[in-house]
Amino acid sequence: MRSVTPSPFRPAKSVDQTILKENRKLVESIERRAFLRGTLSLGALTMLTGCDVTNKDATQSVLRAMSAWNDRVQAFLFSPTRLAREYPASKVMRPPRFNAFYGREMVKDVDPAAWKLELAGMIGDKRPWALRDIHALPEVTQRTRHVCVEGWDYIGEWTGVPLKLFLERVGADMTAKYVGFKCIDGYSGSIDMASALHPQTQLTTKYGGDVLHKDFGFPIRLRVATKLGFKSPKQIVAMEVTNSYPGGYWENRRYNWFSGI
Repeated sequence: MRSVTPSPFRPAKSVDQTILKENRKLVESIERRAFLRGTLSLGALTMLTGCDVTNKDATQSVLRAMSAWNDRVQAFLFSPTRLAREYPASKVMRPPRFNAFYGREMVKDVDPAAWKLELAGMIGDKRPWALRDIHALPEVTQRTRHVCVEGWDYIGEWTGVPLKLFLERVGADMTAKYVGFKCIDGYSGSIDMASALHPQTQLTTKYGGDVLHKDFGFPIRLRVATKLGFKSPKQIVAMEVTNSYPGGYWENRRYNWFSGI
């Protein structure tokens, strides 16, 4: 196999087609994760200055650095007061589109009377919350666009408790860096505190005016209108406020962590 010698000042002029074929799955995976959505391509990979695509460890290192840079840029551009666009009720998809890392038949049943939301980390009152207690809090409704990293989207109507209100109620440290979530199916996720305090971020209990179906997050799910869909975990059973990076199911598999839209 012909090797490619990188230059620190200019991109390589040609790359063996076999090498490109071997790395195609890697690049397609990066594109699905939306590292630099709409800008990164197979050709772009070969143009990375000083990056030898025959060295998979080096290529992965460069792409991880690009992903981290992309996260920092998105966090810098994020506004805690800028709202996601809202839509009329006529645009709402009923029912919403199912999506998970397993089939619909594997969605777990939840006993609403036995369910508890466990709290941990930098929270003053860590007593678990029953579903009836969450339902007793003030709720708001939003009709916003749900955007999936896979490329599809829909308009949904979500009703629930603003996460900021809930964090205030339990005495969470608002200066902490992260809020992490764990779900009944083993899924996990985390968001930055600024996104957690955004006025459209909520603990959702209803969709389209009806109690959430288990396929879409019953008894509660996170809804973050300013991020990609995988940042809104479903069937939440635990929440943590922390300064230690919590990661998440897809984030630990190299998806962008901030994933703002």
